[in-house]
Amino acid sequence: MASPKPTGRRARERGRPRGEQVPGHERAHVAGADLTPVVGGNLRRLRMRRALSLEKLSRLSGVSRAMLGQVELGQSTPTVNVLWKISTALEVPFSALITDRPTTTFHVLRADQAKRLTSSDGSFTSRALFPFDEPRRVEFYELRIAPGGSERADAHPAGTMENLVVSQGGLQIEVGGVTHELGAGDAIVFEADVPHVYRNPSPGPAIMYLVMTYAETVG
Repeated sequence: MASPKPTGRRARERGRPRGEQVPGHERAHVAGADLTPVVGGNLRRLRMRRALSLEKLSRLSGVSRAMLGQVELGQSTPTVNVLWKISTALEVPFSALITDRPTTTFHVLRADQAKRLTSSDGSFTSRALFPFDEPRRVEFYELRIAPGGSERADAHPAGTMENLVVSQGGLQIEVGGVTHELGAGDAIVFEADVPHVYRNPSPGPAIMYLVMTYAETVG
């Protein structure tokens, strides 16, 4: 025989992350006006981390887009029940929304500890210039190609943009069958949802810096 379906408070508690404490009263507002901007900042940071639009988060959480926008801007103090819905949709602990974070954060990326990807022939290397602590829409890389070397990249997801600047040497970049010649100081921005090839025709190493931006998840 199936167990009775929980209702009321038991049903709400069953959907919470394991180990989280249940607030004393779900319709109470978050205590203290000082937490309003904290919650707003955390909500925006966590939403952007998952590349969610306000519309998508609204559908996932059951909280209206207007309410989410007001909370992010610090114009509304949400009820605890609303925060539970948001934290569940974002798949984070309840405390992640109400914990104050330091206003200044930084990461030092030591050169000798960098994560590098190298092609099979060793002519192409890519070094990530960002921490891998969380998903992100924008990534920053240093690329190096040995003289005469090349690297073919498959098409990225639709809406992906690459912004590349040549720091040293020369570069031929082929995008969608069209080749562009770049020298030191030249930059190119292109939609990277088609195959593209990087080539170094110069006698010395080519060094480039690449900013890759992924499309925001909408709908």
